Amino acid sequence: MIKLKNPAEIAKIKQSGSILAEVLRGLGDLIREGIATRELDTYAREQIVSRGAKPAFLGYLNYPASLCVSINQEVIHGIPGKRKLRNGDIVSLDLGVNLDGYYSDAALSVVVGNANEQKQQLLQVTEECLYLGIEQAVKGNRISDVSKAIQEHAWKHKYDVVRQYCGHGVGFSPHEEPQVPNYVANGPNPKLKAGMVLALEPMVTRGTWEVQLLEDDWTVVTADRNDSAHFEHTIAIFDDRTEILTPYHLS
Repeated sequence: MIKLKNPAEIAKIKQSGSILAEVLRGLGDLIREGIATRELDTYAREQIVSRGAKPAFLGYLNYPASLCVSINQEVIHGIPGKRKLRNGDIVSLDLGVNLDGYYSDAALSVVVGNANEQKQQLLQVTEECLYLGIEQAVKGNRISDVSKAIQEHAWKHKYDVVRQYCGHGVGFSPHEEPQVPNYVANGPNPKLKAGMVLALEPMVTRGTWEVQLLEDDWTVVTADRNDSAHFEHTIAIFDDRTEILTPYHLS
């Protein structure tokens, strides 16, 4: 069941999203060659707690960290650890915040140090997919309008979109109905209504859309081991507009 939110509830999710955006910006500033991914996780956890909130992912379905750090061919759910970032790595950071029971979710990808044109274009197109999807996430449209905008833009640039994982409702818990595929799927296609809060998250690959789950039972990688990128915002749909509730912007 899709749980609509009233304006007061959306305002609380927006406060959660504001904390998330601040922490993501700080994480972006920390990205450099040689930093261990667990240092990023520690920073995220400490910064969220210092703002009176909780990391939404820590312990969720037994996930062992506060932050997902996925590198290069890792699409999502990379577990932070001893691994150190290297020049040229694509690093995807996915974070959730729980503020008094109100949840927000966002992600971004960056390149460590020097980015070649191929990697830079992948990130640019993936971020464009997100904002094109948001443009279609308006009252009266359907989920498929969002999916189509994301998929067509990725295909236009000879990329593909992951199909086994998708966007979703959010707000009262980290994952809610409806699912928001990044491709035009056969299945439920609800009309978008005021009060919906959604996490849109294109996961775009340079090769196949197919993925595999590693032995840690969390890390998802591209089946052909080509690079991927991931951008995500939590948004709220109103009668007259759609608002981004996680307004991070890296300098």
